[in-house]
Amino acid sequence: MEVNGMKTNILNIGKILNKWTSILKLQDWDITVKLMQPKWKKSGDIKISLENRQALLLINKKPRCENLDELVIHELLHLKLWGMDQMIEDSLSILYGGKMSKKKEFAYTQFMTLLESTVQDLTKGYLIASGSKRPFSLNGLKEQIPEI
Repeated sequence: MEVNGMKTNILNIGKILNKWTSILKLQDWDITVKLMQPKWKKSGDIKISLENRQALLLINKKPRCENLDELVIHELLHLKLWGMDQMIEDSLSILYGGKMSKKKEFAYTQFMTLLESTVQDLTKGYLIASGSKRPFSLNGLKEQIPEI
């Protein structure tokens, strides 16, 4: 399947995955790719089992982004940062308790916003450093500006 000039298939994703797992020093992880049906709302996601050093990279057959490398790098960076992500989430639960209070929700939202913007900045940096000429995805901006 080709979307926006990018081939969204297991073979193409596998090539991208091999390249970036090496660059990001994630070769010791067992990462499986699963293509998701277009009705799935996300472009990509990653599920992680730290104990087994296994991850499942979920990629939409029709992702909303224009750059498959960007999508794979973004999800791999979530894998790379997962330990810190879990530490902060656990710390919020210790600090605010298990239930979602307004204070915990505020702290969690701030953390997730910072995490996503950091992952996106790092993704763009890796793409630039690798010499990628493909445009960055506009993601949420497309929904705000219908002419794009």
